[in-house]
Amino acid sequence: MARHVSTRRRWFVTVIAWAIGLLMFFPILWTFITSFKTEGEAVASPPSFLFFQWTLENYVEVQRRSDYFRHFSNSVFISFGSTLIGLVIAVPAAWAMAFQPGKHTKDLLMWMLSTKMMPAVGVLVPIYLIFRDLGLLDSRVGLTVILTLIDLPIIIWMLYTYFKEIPVDILEAARMDGAGLWNEILYVLTPMAVPGIASTLLLNIILAWNEAFWTLNLSAAKAAPLTTFIASYSSPEGLFYAKLSAASTMAIAPILILGWFSQKQLVRGLTFGAVK
Repeated sequence: MARHVSTRRRWFVTVIAWAIGLLMFFPILWTFITSFKTEGEAVASPPSFLFFQWTLENYVEVQRRSDYFRHFSNSVFISFGSTLIGLVIAVPAAWAMAFQPGKHTKDLLMWMLSTKMMPAVGVLVPIYLIFRDLGLLDSRVGLTVILTLIDLPIIIWMLYTYFKEIPVDILEAARMDGAGLWNEILYVLTPMAVPGIASTLLLNIILAWNEAFWTLNLSAAKAAPLTTFIASYSSPEGLFYAKLSAASTMAIAPILILGWFSQKQLVRGLTFGAVK
């Protein structure tokens, strides 16, 4: 009897999980399908799901109107650059907080996390003026800097939780063997925390890739990433749903592929420490 109850429970949980997964994936699927419709079919009511004349016209028009590969290269530079710079800063910071905590370490961690709760629009004007005076508006360097700063609290928090899972005895043994500070971080701590560091890297790349508020307000043409590329299909004349769907599909496809191929590493890193 208990076995039957357990089997039913597993089936029930599996069905619920699939239902939630399909519900979350449906907007992406709908966007993908809409990208192959004409503008008329995209706004037709009732909408057609599969039975319509499929066309690549939107993708051709999107690439003709906008330089997709320039936006793509900007997104790669900004998201990967901000992530790598953030890791360089966050690893020593998280090490100090995890293994050399001070009296106010927890307060500092909470303060850093609280900065993520502040509406970004509240600091837009001063940051815009600072970037203007420094010549960083519409530059890949400027966007890399701002995305590094806004995601740094999350990177430090995640690495801190991962590092807390590592036994202090191992680091003390390395010190007794003569390992200096940087040798301890580079050759002892970092290899042991590879799953956590990798998942942090992947999550931050996704966050930076999808960031829209700062990229829309601090870039115009030269440094515009794919989020700006998508927004360009909203105009005073209205929304071009089919072309907007094509642009969205082209923008999210690279990060979806990256997430798909790295999902095992991502889950392994999350269960290494952050979720626990």
